[in-house]
Amino acid sequence: MATIAHRIEVDPEVHHGKPVIAGTRVPVHMVLGLLGEGVSISEIINEYYDHITREDVLACIRYAHTVVQEEEVYATSKPARK
Repeated sequence: MATIAHRIEVDPEVHHGKPVIAGTRVPVHMVLGLLGEGVSISEIINEYYDHITREDVLACIRYAHTVVQEEEVYATSKPARK
C-alpha cells in the first residue's frame, strides 16, 4: 500500500491498484463520478457515512486537480469526415 496524496492511497490488492480513499475501499473515481453527476458532498457522505468524511471527498477533488494540472495534452488534427 502506498500513499500517493493526502488521504489517497493505492494497493495492488484493492480495486486493481486504482486510487482509493485511505483506509477504505472507496475508489476516488467513484467519488468524482458522483460529484460529476451532481450528487452533493453531503449525499456522498450519507451513502458512505461509516467510511468517508467531507475531508475525504475534498481530498479526491484535490487529487484530481493535481493529476489534471500535471497532465500533458497534445492537440492532434481532427480525423477526416466520411
